[in-house]
Amino acid sequence: MAKASTINNANLQERFRAFFTTRDFIFHDGRDLRRFSVAGRTQALLAGIATVTVLFSGYGVAQAMVGAIAISGVTATPGSPEAQVAKMRAEVAKMQADVADAKEAAKLQAAKVEQRQALLNAVVSGKADRAAIEAQLPDATAKTSAVTDEVLAPLRQIEARQVALAGKARVAGEARYQQTADHLRRLGLRPERFVKVNVAMGGPYEPIDENDNNDSASASADAQFRALFLTWKKLDMLEQTVISVPSMQPVDKVTFTSSFGVRSDPFRGTAAMHAGVDIPGTIGTPIYATADGVVSHAGRQGGYGNLVEINHGRGLETRYGHLSKILVADNTRVKRGQIIGLMGSTGRSTGSHLHYEVRVDGRAVNPIPFLQTGEYLAGIQDRAQGGVGGPAK
Repeated sequence: MAKASTINNANLQERFRAFFTTRDFIFHDGRDLRRFSVAGRTQALLAGIATVTVLFSGYGVAQAMVGAIAISGVTATPGSPEAQVAKMRAEVAKMQADVADAKEAAKLQAAKVEQRQALLNAVVSGKADRAAIEAQLPDATAKTSAVTDEVLAPLRQIEARQVALAGKARVAGEARYQQTADHLRRLGLRPERFVKVNVAMGGPYEPIDENDNNDSASASADAQFRALFLTWKKLDMLEQTVISVPSMQPVDKVTFTSSFGVRSDPFRGTAAMHAGVDIPGTIGTPIYATADGVVSHAGRQGGYGNLVEINHGRGLETRYGHLSKILVADNTRVKRGQIIGLMGSTGRSTGSHLHYEVRVDGRAVNPIPFLQTGEYLAGIQDRAQGGVGGPAK
């Protein structure tokens, strides 16, 4: 075996010597012909140097390529540090986005809960924060996540309790509306004339996923409170009308010497229409405005003598005649219970008294039903306005 190896080595040496033998090179410079000889040893040395140079160059290029690929992330394997860092960064970014979405969703949900609470308070107590109830809320974000669900969980519990109360509040609101409407009808006023609910709504149809319990519950809550809002809206409009309805006594003590309708004229003794009621009293007795309004006339006017006429809006007016003194001026705003003049006997009068009229759309109506239902109507007005002064009843 050793002998075979020795023979092989000898053969390789012979081949090497045969390849790198002394070689002659002839060089012609254009004038002379020169001859050079390069020994085999020199050829072998130069070949070795060239080989080492090529190897080092290839190694450098390979290292540069590996570095570039590593920087680009192509070689990052799932378990490599680069991949782990990239994954962590992605998770942190997603968490930040989820937190931002949760904060925005919580803000919108809290605003909705507060608005619904204001609506419940308005229907139940009659004291409304209209700015809060009618405020336009921005559309809620459609993005959901585990973080958002966790943040919204307490608010959704409150919302569920509000929904349970919404149905009861709506029933109570409808009952109060009917009661107030009945009182107005007894006064000869049609509630439908004053209540015109027109809530503008619209937008593209976007069905919800019935498998999403949160979306389904939210849609149900929205429907409940939309119905409650409509109930409150028409109730509020009716009660705002009540503010314009004469609802209190124009003097401290009310008795009648003449009623509304056809009577025997005190001067001629013939049948004549009496457009109001006559309430007797001593000269100088305080006269009170029976509802909020604007003075449309304050001065002398024919048989009324000194007259104060107040426009209460919605077609309602009151007149106070035969005053000894007028205490308000034209176009001034007065409040229910405010003193507007003093009782007297000016104009076509047989003695000190107040001629009191209520007019609807310019037509005189019987004032007595307004005085008889005044306590109920005044209660609504006090609730709506916070209460005012006036004569005792």
